[in-house]
Amino acid sequence: MAEAGTAAGPGGEQPPGADRQALDEVVRFTSELIRIDTSNAGDGTCRERPAAEYVAERLADAGLEPTLLERSSGRTNVVARIEGTDPAADALLVHGHLDVVPAEPADWSVHPFSGEVRDGVVWGRGAIDMKNMDAMVLAVVRQWARTGVRPRRDLVLAFTADEEASAEDGSGFLADHHPGLFEGCTEGISESGAFTFHAGGGLRLYPVAAGERGTAWLTLTAHGRAGHGSKVNRENAVSRLAAAVARIGAHSWPLRLTPTVRAALRELAALHALDVDVEAPGLDVDALLEQLGPAAKLVEPTVRNSANPTMLAAGYKVNVIPGSAVAQVDGRVLPGGEAEFRTTLDALTGPDVDWDYHHREVALEAPVDSPTYAAMRAAIERFDPDGHVVPYCMSGGTDAKQFSRLGITGYGFSPLKLPEGFDYQALFHGVDECVPVEGLHFGVRVLDHFLRAA
Repeated sequence: MAEAGTAAGPGGEQPPGADRQALDEVVRFTSELIRIDTSNAGDGTCRERPAAEYVAERLADAGLEPTLLERSSGRTNVVARIEGTDPAADALLVHGHLDVVPAEPADWSVHPFSGEVRDGVVWGRGAIDMKNMDAMVLAVVRQWARTGVRPRRDLVLAFTADEEASAEDGSGFLADHHPGLFEGCTEGISESGAFTFHAGGGLRLYPVAAGERGTAWLTLTAHGRAGHGSKVNRENAVSRLAAAVARIGAHSWPLRLTPTVRAALRELAALHALDVDVEAPGLDVDALLEQLGPAAKLVEPTVRNSANPTMLAAGYKVNVIPGSAVAQVDGRVLPGGEAEFRTTLDALTGPDVDWDYHHREVALEAPVDSPTYAAMRAAIERFDPDGHVVPYCMSGGTDAKQFSRLGITGYGFSPLKLPEGFDYQALFHGVDECVPVEGLHFGVRVLDHFLRAA
């Protein structure tokens, strides 16, 4: 096996495993994938197949045998396996989704599907979420094919459809109907981790996701008595729904610290030189978060369950009181917090409003003392020795939820080195999504090193 990569030397020479072609390809692949519009509005109209064929062609060029699979026409997934040098080792899943959330061109300063490369930045929907990681994986495995590199353990590469909606046409379909493709996989890596987080005072953090809150998308339905808008109506469905939605929006959820969040608080407190025992009973978490400054953003969304009203629908004419009204709520649930969530929603909705799950997925936790986590930490610190890897729990969710059905433990690890002032998290589903070219180069180097060593 070829020598693992090292940081670039003082003369700017590139480390083994990250030659100029790999660095050029990751930029080109990111740009070209962005140009393939795979907007997923959740209504079934998305077609990932052109992007899947693009990926499959480049994997085939690297000597791999990609398989294309669909549950629904045009909703295409790509899976390929790379044999490792140690047949006794567990396999590692590396997965990224091909769909993106929609973008309104009028809101952007560049066209969201231009893939424009300007001033050292690649612009467009998917630059961060997550065609950049798809491109990194392609660049790394093609570099390996050119140089004869093989990883220690088998790698299963999965490029999925439908992550931005229910995943029923993507990772859910693969996990439920093609589990054999993932034989031997015990761990996986994907999006939303190992990016530079500038915490102030020159402190650079690289949060690696070792947990996800569960998804609880809810439909609320209020029933009442239909009637004329000019008449007194004590059974107004809109009023009943509005009251329930207001209670949900105003609710203060109690603290719930999971092992991943405690580990994050412990390491962040130490990096900020705070003398705090995060295991102490009665820990004032909110006060600790205030002391962590910008780094509190990594933890604050995951110390509680949450439920945010997002959609309302009722009525058909201003002078007609409808007999029913409907709302959608985006709920997120910490590991171990499901019973509390259901009981709380029952109380907040009250007797006149019913609720049920529109979409529901499990919460996840991954160990932060595993060899794989240690290898991720080592890969980041090799290429940014002054950076500090910390665990964190994602506030949202990824395809790792569906792959967990196969017993695969998931981590968020899609490395990017970002300049100060670059708000990575704000660009997820945001306007003017973009990624620095140098961030992609860093990601290729780190990913190459990790995947060889893991």
